[in-house]
Amino acid sequence: MSEKPKRIMIADDDPAIVDAVEMLLEFEGYQVSSTVDGATVLDMREELPDLLLLDIWMSGDDGRDICRKLKSVPSTKNIPVIMISASKDIEQSARDAGADDFIAKPFEMDALLQKIESFVNR
Repeated sequence: MSEKPKRIMIADDDPAIVDAVEMLLEFEGYQVSSTVDGATVLDMREELPDLLLLDIWMSGDDGRDICRKLKSVPSTKNIPVIMISASKDIEQSARDAGADDFIAKPFEMDALLQKIESFVNR
């Protein structure tokens, strides 16, 4: 019996990044959902992802606020969040907001995969 594929949600307002990461993760066997609207992440109720890739700067929403909200709710507080940003110097504020990890754009796909695997294969 094979394990259910791990679910990963990508929240980033850059469609090119969403497409590239989605293709990579699906190729690696993950079940992927994505959104370009940060507010959608807070509406998750069923089939919660095993991991969330969350862009910090999204139109209308700050990923750090979204992360804080997710980490304050019992149903989503244990979902690992890897925050993504083109700004390398805000890693600490991402972690302060409750992010489990951080990766700066542009990132190597292998580095991203390693980070994801370290959380979903625990």
